[in-house]
Amino acid sequence: MKGHKNKKRKFEDYAYVLDYLEYGYPEDKRPMHQKRPIAQAFGEKQFVLMELILKDDKPVELAERVYIGKGKRDKVDYVSRMLKYEELTPTAKTELFYVIKEAVKRNEKRFMKFINECAPITTKMHALQLLPGIGKTTMWKIIDERESKPFESFEDVEKRVHRNILDAIAKRIEDELKEPQKYYLFVKWKEH
Repeated sequence: MKGHKNKKRKFEDYAYVLDYLEYGYPEDKRPMHQKRPIAQAFGEKQFVLMELILKDDKPVELAERVYIGKGKRDKVDYVSRMLKYEELTPTAKTELFYVIKEAVKRNEKRFMKFINECAPITTKMHALQLLPGIGKTTMWKIIDERESKPFESFEDVEKRVHRNILDAIAKRIEDELKEPQKYYLFVKWKEH
């Protein structure tokens, strides 16, 4: 258990609403007065799926970015639990890719650092190849381009490599949330 003492657990400050259930889950058999409004959400930095208990008088919109950090929260009472992909409602599953894209866009510097610095995972596979739509040819083009000048934005990658790297990263995150992977690039917390 060495090394775990100094590791500080990181918490999300913001989440994106994937689904809003004003009267809780339909299968919840409790009387109406005992049910609370619930939102299924996606964490902006750690990429976790979670269930939020909302304040009774504060409805939320799909894809809305809500504050869930420490201190005073406007709409969220508390985070009740982490969710697995299978527990998401059909609406939440539909919204997921779009809110992932929004979170990735908002953290563009973090992903440019990844694109500019990622390395091979094994002797035969590079981390870039784990991104959907990135084969050996595109991987080498990215590597060659970043060596001549580091990428500055998603737009820069698209201009120089002719690939939509934003969609590729968002799809990879969605895949990591959906099903077990041999290698995880972005999703840190995962219950297997």
